[in-house]
Amino acid sequence: MDVLRYVAFSDVPEGGNPAGVVLDAAGADEAAMSAVAAEIGYSETAFVVPRDDGSLDVRYFSPLMEVPFCGHATVATAVAYARRHGVGELTFHTQAGPVRVSTAHRPDGAVSATLVSVPPRTAPIASADLADLLGALRWSADELDPGLPPRVAYAGAWHPVIAAASRERLAVLDYDTEALPRLMSRHGWTTVDLVWRESPSVFHARNPFPTGGVFEDPATGAAAAALGGYLRDLGLVDPPVTLTIHQGDDMGRPSVIGVTVPGGLDTGIAVTGTAVAL
Repeated sequence: MDVLRYVAFSDVPEGGNPAGVVLDAAGADEAAMSAVAAEIGYSETAFVVPRDDGSLDVRYFSPLMEVPFCGHATVATAVAYARRHGVGELTFHTQAGPVRVSTAHRPDGAVSATLVSVPPRTAPIASADLADLLGALRWSADELDPGLPPRVAYAGAWHPVIAAASRERLAVLDYDTEALPRLMSRHGWTTVDLVWRESPSVFHARNPFPTGGVFEDPATGAAAAALGGYLRDLGLVDPPVTLTIHQGDDMGRPSVIGVTVPGGLDTGIAVTGTAVAL
C-alpha cells in the first residue's frame, strides 16, 4: 500500500496531528490495515476504497484498534484526495455512517477541508463512572467547571466531555495509564475530551487516547464535533455559531480546529481544518 503522511489541523508540519492516508486500499483485509497502522504509529491511519459512484469507503485504524470515525484523518484524507483529484464534494462511508466532506482552495493556496458529522448525541455519565473517570485522570470534582457539566458526547465516536475550571488544570495531564484505558474500553469511549472554555466561542482541549496506543492526541476532530453537539444539546451555545478549538499546545504541536454548530438537534456538526504533507 502507498501510505501518504499528512498533518491535520495545522498549516505547518510541526503542528497538528499526523495521520497516515492510503488512497486506494482495495483488496487489503483488516489484518493488513491494522498492521500498517501499527507500523506507522500515528494515532490513526485512514484506508480508502473508492466506489464506482465516486464516493469513498473509509476505515480508520490506530496502532491498537479500529475506530468508527476519526476527524483528523478525515481532513487529512480529504486534502490528500483533493491534491490528487481536485477539490470538490465527497461522501465518506464510515462505520459511523455517511460523512459529507468538501474541500476548497484558500487564498494562500492551501487546501482546507470541512466534514459534516453524523447527527450527534449526548448522554449522562453515571455518578460512579464519573468518580472512576476523575480518579483515573487524577482530577478532583472541585477542579471542574460547573457551567459545563460532565457528559458523554457522540458525533461518530463516544467521548466523555470533562471541563476544567482553569487553564492551569488542563495544562497538567498525568493520568493513570492502566486505570484509564480499562475504564474507556469498558464503556466504549474513544478519547476523553478534556476542555477549558476561554470565552463563549474559544475552547482549549486535550484528548487522552490510551486505548489506541497513544498517550494524547494533538488534534481530535471527532471529539471537536462531539463537543459542538454537547454544547448545542445542553443549550450552552446559541446556534448557528462558529467555535475555535485549540489543541496540542501543551504537547508542542499547536492545532486549530474550526467547529460550526448549526440549528436543529438532528443536524451534523461541521469541522474545518487544513492539512499539509509530511
